[in-house]
Amino acid sequence: MLKKHLNVMLNGRKQIRIFFPLCGKAVDMKWLADQGHTIVGVEISEIAIKQFFTEQNLSYIQEPVPGIPDAEIFKTPEGHISLFRGNIFDFSSSVAGQFDGIWDRGSLQPLNTSDRQRYSKLMITLMAKGCRYLLDTLVCTKTDFDGLPPKISESETRNLFGHACNIHLLDSSDKLTGNQKLWDPGCFIEEVHLITLKTDSS
Repeated sequence: MLKKHLNVMLNGRKQIRIFFPLCGKAVDMKWLADQGHTIVGVEISEIAIKQFFTEQNLSYIQEPVPGIPDAEIFKTPEGHISLFRGNIFDFSSSVAGQFDGIWDRGSLQPLNTSDRQRYSKLMITLMAKGCRYLLDTLVCTKTDFDGLPPKISESETRNLFGHACNIHLLDSSDKLTGNQKLWDPGCFIEEVHLITLKTDSS
């Protein structure tokens, strides 16, 4: 989905700053950095961060984060990739500034419903003027399917971001493949929304 909609995020821009919330060891970060973009991620797991640098054959510098107890930053020597180890809710624009793009794949969905409002407010504060935020969520159309995070409906997405942002559905695709289709064809839909600040169009 990122590859499919990357041009929507870039919007003709080159070498932009892109944020990855709850980034894990996403290979997309290296892919974008190789294209000249600056990547900043946040991840709670130190193991995942170290695995990212090892698996991508990247050297890194490890430093404390000023003002955030117990948090650390792992970054490449040239600074094209910086990953903060810590709680996403301890992160803010005062730590690493604002961003031109956000790739948010599945980060909002696992959060407790009560934390989603807090999360959306944080994301909005991290959006620079002209930021293009791609929100990727997996929706289960069955209401009785156990073991999945609560789905995010179109109305909830608009409740979370609509007061400050324009929201446009870019993609809605059936993501079941192979043996997964035995579960229930059409049960899982991957949706990608483009979120932009209303102030950019006012």
